[in-house]
Amino acid sequence: MQEMEIMEIFKKSGAYKQGHFKLSSSLHSGVYLQCAFIFQDPVVSMRICGALAEKFKADKPDVVIGPAMGGIIFAYEMARALGARAMFTERNDEGKMAMRRGFIVSPKNRVLIAEDVLTTGKSVKEVMDLLKQDSVIPVGIASIVDRSLKKTDFDGVKHESLIKFNIPVFEEKECPLCKEGIPVAKPGSRRK
Repeated sequence: MQEMEIMEIFKKSGAYKQGHFKLSSSLHSGVYLQCAFIFQDPVVSMRICGALAEKFKADKPDVVIGPAMGGIIFAYEMARALGARAMFTERNDEGKMAMRRGFIVSPKNRVLIAEDVLTTGKSVKEVMDLLKQDSVIPVGIASIVDRSLKKTDFDGVKHESLIKFNIPVFEEKECPLCKEGIPVAKPGSRRK
């Protein structure tokens, strides 16, 4: 898939939103990418995840794990495209990323981490830390969108995305949208 085609899908589905947003990373932005809108259409989901899965076929992942919430459907679709098992992590009562619901990975598993939108990489790093506790080293990290402004270090683990957005993000105290008095929305799922 070409970047222009993916951008058109974002706009047509309503996944590309403009305004004033507080991202899960606590950074502020004038653009929010809500991949859940893309995943409302199973045909579009299959096409997007199929295109991204091609970048990981040679890595032969047998488990795809996505951090909740944004990574749940994405991990499932990636797993389907790769013929792998799908799992997700979620936050426990203390707010820490955890494998719950009886999901188990072992050091012999070839794990792909699937995060729909990558901004700072914090959720992915939390999943990686969780996997390290079980001596599991991921074979890759997949994201539909990489909106990070600088290259994120994932300890040498391969990272592939379908599209790179260079969308400015701001610390709250430096946010020009805050300074203009534009109300802020927090559509992400991470609790503070």
